[in-house]
Amino acid sequence: MDTNILIIFLAYLSLICSVIGYGSLFSKYIFKKKNNLNFGYAGIVGIVILSIYSFFSHIFIAHSMEHNLILALFGILFFLIFCRNRSKEILFSLSIFSIIFISLIIFKTHDDFPYYHFGYSYYITQTSLHIGVGQFNHGFNTPSLIFYLNSLFYLPLIKFYFFHLPAVLFLGFTNIIFIKYLTDAFKNKEINFTHYFTLFGILFINIFFYRIAEHGTDRSAQILIFLLLLEVLIFIYLESLDNMRLSKILLLLGLIISLKAFYVLYIIILIPVFFKLKENYSFKNIFIILINNYSFYLFTGLFLLVLLTNFVNSGCLIYPVGLTCFTNLDWSISYELVKHMNNWYEQWSKAGAGPNFRVTNASEYIKGFNWTSNWMDKYFFNKVSDFLFGIFFLTIIVGALSYSKEKKFFFINKYAYLLYFLLILLLFEWFYNHPSLRYGGFILFCSILFIPASFLYSGFKVNFYKLKKIFSLLIIFSLLVFVGRNLFRINSEITKYDFNPLKDFSYRVKKGHYSIQESMDSPIKNFIACKNKTVDCKGNIEPKVSKLLNKFKFTREN
Repeated sequence: MDTNILIIFLAYLSLICSVIGYGSLFSKYIFKKKNNLNFGYAGIVGIVILSIYSFFSHIFIAHSMEHNLILALFGILFFLIFCRNRSKEILFSLSIFSIIFISLIIFKTHDDFPYYHFGYSYYITQTSLHIGVGQFNHGFNTPSLIFYLNSLFYLPLIKFYFFHLPAVLFLGFTNIIFIKYLTDAFKNKEINFTHYFTLFGILFINIFFYRIAEHGTDRSAQILIFLLLLEVLIFIYLESLDNMRLSKILLLLGLIISLKAFYVLYIIILIPVFFKLKENYSFKNIFIILINNYSFYLFTGLFLLVLLTNFVNSGCLIYPVGLTCFTNLDWSISYELVKHMNNWYEQWSKAGAGPNFRVTNASEYIKGFNWTSNWMDKYFFNKVSDFLFGIFFLTIIVGALSYSKEKKFFFINKYAYLLYFLLILLLFEWFYNHPSLRYGGFILFCSILFIPASFLYSGFKVNFYKLKKIFSLLIIFSLLVFVGRNLFRINSEITKYDFNPLKDFSYRVKKGHYSIQESMDSPIKNFIACKNKTVDCKGNIEPKVSKLLNKFKFTREN
């Protein structure tokens, strides 16, 4: 993209303001409070609103450049109206995003991006929702909220080169929330275990998740899970009901499930929240609390829209979980293929397949624990082991800096124990079914280590001002590491790919980005051309796809 990087940067900051603008507008109604929500959570609310809009509007229209430009301008208008008197927050938030901008300078994307992340996002910009698009590409059977957010950043001049922006938003807004939570603690001169857990969150996401191109749907979801765990830990220690905190929990869980449907398993994290509510309220009153909470409806609406989109694409509510599939519909993926893909994902996550190898007798390999020795050899060493060493080292560093021989009392309540048990349960499920770090492993290992460490370190009796200095230096350190690792990455890409970020700051789009199926020669634009009778491509596609194509109303690519 041959566009001045200053223009790109200004557009980037403008879009962030636009998202915050939508969040600032709707948060006043969602949280039913007059006070302004911090920009981190205003951004999260903005993402929720834009996600619901994106899923719903795509049923009827394509997210064209003109449509997206109008949507962005309205967001900027709302920002100017509702945030005009918050100059310090604006400066702080845009400073965080200015630091993170370096991660958006990308040449090398992850392998799934050209395979289907780009293709699905681009499809949303070209045509409205159509039945059976899962027939075009196996990846299209697993739609994610991130693709629908991507489509809203398809804009004049920028084109599709901001398709990584949603991952930046999740990282940036989470950083703002974490840092704001700690600065409030500094003002109140009180640091407890939740603040240690927050510090671990800042260090973790900035040091280990520095490469935005690798986020995809998985790492963004795990960043939000870390934030969700913080909110649940805070909630279960409250003396009275905090509806705003409950709203945040519901919104975060809705986003997490929408990013990747199998994270629906993490709904069990609500169990400690429910039992905490049960202390003071009956089942009837808990139900009333929920139905009077607007976030409950946003959570439900987002969840239902995800299920609907999955169903329309593949005939499955959650692909490739066979129990959720209706295989007798015209557009359905066959049961055999669903089963094959479910086994394939399991085989891949258990180190039974890679770019250059496949195990023999895959169905036998994935049974029970037959795969463990190969997984240990090919995946645990060195990917998991290196990661575990990294987070253990991080934990020891924080502990060493916070250590004191003097101790103070800290209380672990029964709901914290319950939450910890549920995380261990999720870790066992992860190990047995999909033991890849990207499928939840990062956050499970981190939380199981960081939660007890946070309780332990909060028991050290340390001078508050010394602790404030330690926390502040570690936050700055994490941001410096984030910038340094990205600079090293960019320099490597300049050398390896002859990449010139000042002239052309983003990834290259090739013919392969438009491919519908690896086994097919016809890309999306050829299907569009076929509908417009400029080429004859019926002979190049499967009969079932051809039948579906005749019902579609594709328009020619601009």
